[in-house]
Amino acid sequence: MPTETIASTDLKQLASDVLARALKAGATDAEAVVYEGDEFSTLVRLGQVETLKESGSRAVGLRVFIASGKAQRTASTSSSDFSDESLERLVDGAVALARITSEDPFAGLPDPSEFGQHSADAQHLYFDDVNQQPPADRIRIAREVEAAAMAFDTRIQNSGGGDFDTATSHKIHINSRGFLGEYRRSYCGFSAQPIAHEADGRMQRNYWYSAARTTRLLEDPVAIGQEAARRTLQRLGARQVKTQQAPVVFSPEIARSIIGNIFDAANGDAIYRHASFFAGMLGERVAGENVTAIDDGTMVFTKNDNNGDHEGNIRTGGFGTSPFDGEGLPTRRTVLIENGILKSYVTNTYTARKLGLAHSTGNASRSLAGNPGIGAGNFFLEPGTLTPAQIIADVKSGLYVTETMGFGVNLVTGDYSQGAAGMWIENGELAYPVEEITIAGNLKDMYRNISAIGNDLIFRTATAAPTLRIEGMTIAGS
Repeated sequence: MPTETIASTDLKQLASDVLARALKAGATDAEAVVYEGDEFSTLVRLGQVETLKESGSRAVGLRVFIASGKAQRTASTSSSDFSDESLERLVDGAVALARITSEDPFAGLPDPSEFGQHSADAQHLYFDDVNQQPPADRIRIAREVEAAAMAFDTRIQNSGGGDFDTATSHKIHINSRGFLGEYRRSYCGFSAQPIAHEADGRMQRNYWYSAARTTRLLEDPVAIGQEAARRTLQRLGARQVKTQQAPVVFSPEIARSIIGNIFDAANGDAIYRHASFFAGMLGERVAGENVTAIDDGTMVFTKNDNNGDHEGNIRTGGFGTSPFDGEGLPTRRTVLIENGILKSYVTNTYTARKLGLAHSTGNASRSLAGNPGIGAGNFFLEPGTLTPAQIIADVKSGLYVTETMGFGVNLVTGDYSQGAAGMWIENGELAYPVEEITIAGNLKDMYRNISAIGNDLIFRTATAAPTLRIEGMTIAGS
C-alpha cells in the first residue's frame, strides 16, 4: 500500500532540519533532497489479472562539503528511515565520510547567483486525477487494450498482456546557499503486447502504448490495442536479406535512440574524460546541415480536445520537464547541434568547472545518494517537412527499421552495430518484413548522412525524433 502522505510543510521542515544538522556537525556546505512517491501497476493477461502492485516510498538524501584550502571534500548518504536516530546517523555518516575523501578543486555547490526555478504550476507536471482514478478503472483499461488487440485478427492467439501503470512523486530540494524548491509529478500509461502465430507455428510479438501526465490525455484503449495488433501482424513472414549497403529509414521509436546518442556524446563528463567522439569538436561540423538537436527542460505541451469543452484544452508538461535541475539551477533550452554544427556540451556544475565553462547548462541529474550526473530534459531532433511516406517513397531498395536489439554503440569511436528487424523497401513501398539482420555504421558518418527528416515529431517519452533516413549503412544478413 502507498505510504501515508506527509504534508508538504512537514517534508520541508524535515529537509531543513537535516541541512541544519549537517552544518552543525561541521559541513561547510550541504544540500538535502526529500522524495516521496506512490506507484501502481497491473498486468492483465488473457482477460485475467495476473499482477497487481501498489507501493509507496519516501527517502532523504544528504550531500555535504568540507572546505580544505581551495578544494572541497564531499560525501553523500541517504535513508528511508525518518526517525530522529536514523537522521542523526545520516548526518554523522556523511560528515565522517567527507573528512576522509580526497580533495577536489572542482567540487562544491553552484554560486548562489545561479540558483533559480520556473513555476511548477505553470509547467503542469502534476494532475490529481492520476491518484484519484479507481483501481477498478485502471484494470478495466488494461483489459480493454488487450481485448482490442486480441480481437483484431484471428492470427493473434496469445498475449503478453495489457498493463496500466501510474506514478506520482513529490521532491523537495534545499541547500545551505539559500535555495529551496519543490515540485510534484504525475504519470499514467497503458500498453498491449499481442502475440501472433505464423502458419508454421512461429510467433511474433510487438506492442504499442499511450502515456501522459493526466488520465485525460490518454488515448483510446481500443485504438492503442488495434495499433499494437497491426504492428505485430506486420512482422509475420519475416525473412533475412542479403548483406549489402543501402539506405536505412528509422521509425520514430528507433530514431530517438539514434538521436539520443547525440546527448550522450555531448555529455560533459564524457568530454572531459576524452571518452566521446565529440571531444574537442565544439564549433565544428558533426552532422548534416539539416540536423538541429535541442535539449529543453522547460517545454510545456498543449493538446486540444475537440469536444467543444474549453476544459478539454489541457496544457501538460513534457516527460523531461522540471522547474529546476538536480543542483537547484533553473532548467533551460540548450541547442546542442544547430544546422550540423556542435554548439554546446551539456553539463552540471562540476563538469562545467572541469571544462573551464562559465556556467552549467542546468542538466544536473541526481538520485538521493551520490554526486549529480548529467541528464536530459526533453531532447529532440527538430522535424523536417517530409511525411514518412514521402521519405520511404524515395528509396528504391532499403530497410525500414522498427526494432533494434542489444547494445552496440561505442561513444569513444562512434562505432554503431545493432541487431534489427523491420520492413524491406522496394521501389518506394514497404514490401515484406525482415529479421535476424544487423545494421552497422559509425555515428560520425551517420549524422552527416541523414538525407531526410520527417514531420512526425511526437513526444511519447522525454527523448523524441521524427522518422529519418540515413544513406549508406551496412546491412548484414544472409
